Amino acid sequence: MHQTFDAALEMNLLHANQQGADHNRAHFDQWGITCINLMSSPGAGKTQLLESTLKGLQTLKIAVIEGDMTTELDANRLRQYGVPVVAINTGRSCHLDSQMVAGGIHQLQHQHDPENLDLVIVENVGNLVCPAEFEVGEHAKVALLSVTEGEDKPLKYPVMFREADCLLITKTDLAPYVDVDLEQIEANVRQINPHVTIFRVSAKTGEGLAAWFEWVAQTVTNRPNRLQLTV
Repeated sequence: MHQTFDAALEMNLLHANQQGADHNRAHFDQWGITCINLMSSPGAGKTQLLESTLKGLQTLKIAVIEGDMTTELDANRLRQYGVPVVAINTGRSCHLDSQMVAGGIHQLQHQHDPENLDLVIVENVGNLVCPAEFEVGEHAKVALLSVTEGEDKPLKYPVMFREADCLLITKTDLAPYVDVDLEQIEANVRQINPHVTIFRVSAKTGEGLAAWFEWVAQTVTNRPNRLQLTV
């Protein structure tokens, strides 16, 4: 059976992207940096979580690669915390890819000594589908799902939740005001990904943030040894 043109093109795009992601990861490994890819639908709270993380993990040297379709609004919010922030506008593209992130890495190289960094967090474009399919060189994928999105999203958009190493159920302070079952959300996620680490968090009240910070710190501690980059 012959593949359709669209299927073959998609496979070629994903293969090329994976090669770029492997190259990005080699750079991170050379410098001893851990990279986390933060993904969610629009409005789930990625930037607010990042603000809390930058305040709560000041012992780590963190940089952010901020993906947005048209503006630097979120990037400017994060720059207020005195960390390196590289903004990438994707135009009409609904996700960051490895080539875009490679450009962000090169900007970081020119502006900062990457060997002085512990962690790079990539805030992906708000979308529950595409970001999960295009690796960017990360060592861990983190997905966010706000309580306002309902219990069914893990079942309707399984790729995002299947790929996640960690899931944050966000905006838990709103749970009493919306018709949502947190236990059912977790059950649906584990139906897709039984081994994912799950935290319930609220950036407003601080619920669950300490556990999230500990997970991030442990992920950095367990980062790969520095490798000699060959290209």
